[in-house]
Amino acid sequence: GSRPPLNVHPSLLPRHRGAAPVAGTILAGDEEGGVTLMVMTAELDAGPIVERWPFRLTGRESTPELEATLADLAAQVVPPALERWAEGSTPMEPQDERLKEVIAGDHRSADNKARDQYRHPLETLTFFGIRPDMTVVEIYPGRGWYTEILAPYLKGNGTLYAAEHPGDPSYEAVQRSLEAFDQKVKDAPELYGEVKRTKLTKDGDIAPPDSADLVLTFRNVHSWIGAGTENEAFAAMFRALKPGGVLGLVQHRGDPNAAQDPKAASGYVNEDYVIELVKKAGFELAEKSEINANPKDTKDYAKGVWTLPPSLRLGDEDREKYLAIGESDRMTLKFVKPAS
Repeated sequence: GSRPPLNVHPSLLPRHRGAAPVAGTILAGDEEGGVTLMVMTAELDAGPIVERWPFRLTGRESTPELEATLADLAAQVVPPALERWAEGSTPMEPQDERLKEVIAGDHRSADNKARDQYRHPLETLTFFGIRPDMTVVEIYPGRGWYTEILAPYLKGNGTLYAAEHPGDPSYEAVQRSLEAFDQKVKDAPELYGEVKRTKLTKDGDIAPPDSADLVLTFRNVHSWIGAGTENEAFAAMFRALKPGGVLGLVQHRGDPNAAQDPKAASGYVNEDYVIELVKKAGFELAEKSEINANPKDTKDYAKGVWTLPPSLRLGDEDREKYLAIGESDRMTLKFVKPAS
């Protein structure tokens, strides 16, 4: 897929964002200056950091001298870094300290934190471009694994809509999950008091039309395919987003050599199949990421994706084997609602 544009910035971001980073470094009396290779985003100098190179200062540099020194440093270090970036071997480091703090927060249970190694919330939300002032819609929050991160992160600056499952009295697991989420929200108003709760139904609105900056759906596509409601679900997401808004999607990824089961009963869905479904709703595919890939996942289990953790549907049967595989192989796709 296309890679976002990069920028070479003459300070150690996030320090000295803005128009005069070299003069800023000197005026602040910093002991270190340096060069940052960063991803360009709409907000000035706020994108994820690809690599940083610190440089020790003498304290006697003038702005023109330091500019020349940093330009020489950049000429040496940036070309090899661009090659590493092009190969995809460089992890991006978000500048978003707030998101890191929330993910590390004591309000998250140890069980939920243990799943970060599979779900990569920092990298995933950074890839989708989240910012604390956004209006975000989380589809089917389940028991609130991601809500635990999103709600405190957006509180006070942004808005979080939780678009819940409409409920199904005949489906006990769904009802239990809805009750657990309801309890979670009510037990901690300091975290979840500002969350706006809506429902994803066949024709209702999950948020006011054209209001959301970002819609997020984690591992739900198989459920909609199974229920035959996938087109309505993606249409609702499309309606809620502002033009130019982003849909971030994570889903268990099927074996591309196997035909797509029209009911997606195993929980796995082929990546190409998902992309076509979402495009049919009017979205454009902007970018893909492999941050939630798991090459150990063979995708051929008796109980489908629920054979793997955290469900471990087979109980003690081959439990260690499935724990060693870990959670499923997942696609991570970023779509955009066209601006015009």
